[in-house]
Amino acid sequence: MATAENAKIQYESGQNKVAAVALTDQGDHLDFRSASTLWSNVDGYTPVVTPNGLVTGGLASIAASGSNNVIDIAALTCYLAGVLTSVNASADLAIARPTATHVKYSVTVTDAGAIAAIKGTEHTAFSDTRGAAGGPPYILPTSIEICQVWLSSSSAGVITADEIKQVVGSSSERYDYPTWEVKRSNVENGALGYAGVLFTSALPLIHSEASPVSPVPKKVYAEYYTPSFTDVQKSSDFVPAEETYSVSSTQIYGQTLGSSSKSLKQSTFTAYLNDGLSDALIAQKGKNLWFKFFPSRYNSTPYMLEQGIFGVSRTFPAGDQIQAACTISAEEAAVEVTTT
Repeated sequence: MATAENAKIQYESGQNKVAAVALTDQGDHLDFRSASTLWSNVDGYTPVVTPNGLVTGGLASIAASGSNNVIDIAALTCYLAGVLTSVNASADLAIARPTATHVKYSVTVTDAGAIAAIKGTEHTAFSDTRGAAGGPPYILPTSIEICQVWLSSSSAGVITADEIKQVVGSSSERYDYPTWEVKRSNVENGALGYAGVLFTSALPLIHSEASPVSPVPKKVYAEYYTPSFTDVQKSSDFVPAEETYSVSSTQIYGQTLGSSSKSLKQSTFTAYLNDGLSDALIAQKGKNLWFKFFPSRYNSTPYMLEQGIFGVSRTFPAGDQIQAACTISAEEAAVEVTTT
């Protein structure tokens, strides 16, 4: 008969800071992951995701001076390599006319926090293809696109509003577009992978080193905390957070219509305490913590993993061990980690 006589429960008892670090594209330009398996979600230790991109300001406009072949860029803030960076306004930013009839420029914030205009390849017509003749140029992986300028005449003149393109997602990069979901863990086929973020749409491949050209998306950074775990010294009766299913039915003429629904139940366990007041476990109540349950304390796998708000209901009996009925209110069902 299999029992959980030698099981153990671990809880997140501390957090370790990882300063802003670049996440790694998994190849689909949607899934970006860190080098850490778990991210904490305790208040004050939640992840901060900062893709390169504009945060405020940066409006591109017709030059206030009225001069030819220049535009104005308003002061802006942006996330650059995980740091909120302020960039001064640039008045009369030079945009040289083409020798041929058509050219596109990309106006960027460089990795030094300066505004620079990057010229595309001239052509006799515009192209929508990045890096092609007549198309917008690739910009460096460490740069941010503010806007594009499309010129179709070699004659000097005032650059008009129609020639300035600043559309988020196509000619301007914001840090918060597209949006993303934080994945504080990734368990696939029983293996614990790396935590990261999943974007709602693929990041455009508008960046590249000058040579050789190898298109990549913008840089994505995150600052986060990894959890440290401590054993619950005395515990029993762990019940994981799992989905349960129920069926309801409606009687109609000649038949019965059935429908099913599912719900996520709380995880529970019992902890036996010293005085019920100064125990380290009790100090964690109300926090959103990671928990691990090992069927055997002598094996590193398999184990169940879940994250949720920790609650306790303490009992102080006169003739028995002080104890707490513990709950874990998770957003997702517990997962099984079965292999390293």
